[in-house]
Amino acid sequence: MGLFSRKPKLPPAARPPLADDERVLAWSAAGNGEGDGVVVASNLGLWLPGRGHRLGWHDILKAVWSGHELTVTPAERVTERDGYQVVADCPAETYLLVEPGDLPHQVRARVTRSVAYTQHHPVPGGAGRIAARRVAGVDGLSWTVRYDPGTPVDDEQVLAETDRLVAAARAASAPADA
Repeated sequence: MGLFSRKPKLPPAARPPLADDERVLAWSAAGNGEGDGVVVASNLGLWLPGRGHRLGWHDILKAVWSGHELTVTPAERVTERDGYQVVADCPAETYLLVEPGDLPHQVRARVTRSVAYTQHHPVPGGAGRIAARRVAGVDGLSWTVRYDPGTPVDDEQVLAETDRLVAAARAASAPADA
């Protein structure tokens, strides 16, 4: 493409069912070995081929761009605790982007921008990452904990220490005038 060329608009047949306040930021035709489709980044999240729903930027634990392939690791909600959710990695999904354009940049920027706080902490018998994420269109932060593999997640000491760590992180990140 030339210096002033623009990528054509997303074909109507490939357009996901966007919300009224949602707009397309970037897109690319893609393949993942199980069929082709389109990856679409919007202001509210990422639409991946074969999914009937959008992944919110806050629901993406990791996104990696190889220069040809975009690999996305979504979060799976495991349980709800008082004031936070425990999440785990879903299987990573990899897509070969045909004409990536601005898509990898938008994914990186939006996932990074959603993170308001992240810190890895030891807990009895293991460790976990506490994160606060901004959710598009929602006031406040969404708090999550992702335990390291092998951490005894049902242990009472682990749960008590996690509750304490999340409460301390929430207090430390609260606005001064709140």
